[in-house]
This record gives sequence, structure tokens and C-alpha cells, in this order.
Amino acid sequence: MRSVWINELTWEDVEEYLQRDKIALIPVGSTEQHGPAGPLGVDAYAAIAIAEDAAKAADVLTTPPLWFSDAPHHLNFPGTISLRPETLINVVKDIVHSLYRNGFRKFIVINGHKGTNIPALTLACREIQQYELTDARMALTDPLYLCTNANECKGDHPEHHAGVLEISHVMYKFPGLVKEDKRPTEDVSLDSVFGDYIKKDLFSGPHPTVELMWNSIQQEKFAPRGNFSASDFGSAEMGKKYHDNMVENLVKFINWYRTYEA
Repeated sequence: MRSVWINELTWEDVEEYLQRDKIALIPVGSTEQHGPAGPLGVDAYAAIAIAEDAAKAADVLTTPPLWFSDAPHHLNFPGTISLRPETLINVVKDIVHSLYRNGFRKFIVINGHKGTNIPALTLACREIQQYELTDARMALTDPLYLCTNANECKGDHPEHHAGVLEISHVMYKFPGLVKEDKRPTEDVSLDSVFGDYIKKDLFSGPHPTVELMWNSIQQEKFAPRGNFSASDFGSAEMGKKYHDNMVENLVKFINWYRTYEA
């Protein structure tokens, strides 16, 4: 293949691919504020980077990325674009149905918008496989699922929205997009807002959590600069270590998924 991106191929290229494989990756990101340092496309860039490098290593195809998703809590910050959950569900379903019609049978949704998109994407995947395309196979992953070396990369520092790992990830894969001189040096005091019932670190945490919801008005009050975590100590080297771990884990899954017939 000249490219792993379906949008860069001809229909005949895709037809040739389908003679040997039935897997398609579907990267889903977001366009939302990521503090004073991160571009609004951080989550989309994460999904794009993971999908592209995993597709190259595993020799599979990926769809163009979804740049918009469920991000209403960021709407008080200019540039944020949010889809309603039902819109995201229907978009993912339409993508899968279109590819299924052409002969794809196994799909991996790669969510770069850590956690927030998971409810809508889970519903889309379950409804497709249970009620709509029963011989299709759906899989869903996310940096929170893929990454197994977060603490090794970031140490004891908490990782939350616009945190050091995702900012470093963009620094590594998309140099020049992060305003490095504007990276925040302090974490937002989330416990002063949510007590012990929120994870200060998305990758760990000693306390039981209850999923608390907040809206864009509240968020602008408790995180006026947008970020939840500090990111000033990040680096492209940290981003590479984080990225390579996720890609390696996803490639292992893809190679197993080829054999999955349940």
C-alpha cells in the first residue's frame, strides 16, 4: 500500500487490501481547548499518531480521523467544537456501516479523547455488533487502556486534562504545535472542587471515585486557564516513550485480532 490512510488511496487500492485483510482502524479525537500551551486538536493528534504508526507496523488501513466529538465541558473556551453524544454515535455507526458494505469486518475505534468519549463510543460499538451487524467485530481502545508505562514516563506527577503526557505526545509527533513557553507549572486543585471523588491522575489514584459531571461554566471557574495538570516538565523524549508503548501494545492486539473468530 502507498499509504495506510484510506483517504490517500484509490478504491482499487482498498479493494486489493480487502483480499488479504478485513481490519480498519477508526481514530476519534476532539477539537477542544488544551490550556494555554496545547493546540485544540491534541486529542485528535493523539488518535492520528497512534493509528498511523500502529497501521504501518501491523500493515492495516485506517480511516481519516474524526476531529470532533463529545466535549461540551470545554465550550466556554473559544475554538472548542462539540458534538452531542447521539451525533457521535450515529457518525461512528455510519462509518462502520459504509466500510462493512465494502467488505471490512473487524473495526478498532481508537479514542484519543481520554475517557470522555467512551460512553458514546461504547454504545455505538455494542449496538453495531449486537443489533445491526452481528458478524462484524468491534473493539474500542484509548490511551487510558493502551498505556502501560505512564508512571515510568511521568513519575509521580498527576496526569489530567492538558497534562504532561498528552502535551509531550504532541511535542514528539507534531513538533511546533505546542507553545512550550506557555506550559502551566501548577496543577489545578481538583480536590477543592470535587473532594476525594475525582481522579487527580487519570492513570492511577488511591481513592474510590464517583463519576461527577460538570459543565463548561463550572469548568471555566475552577480551571480558568483550561488545563487541569502541569506540563512544563514534559519533553519530546517523554512523548516518544509514551507513544511507543501504546503503539507496541496496539500492534500486538491487532495481530491477535486477525485470528479472533468468536
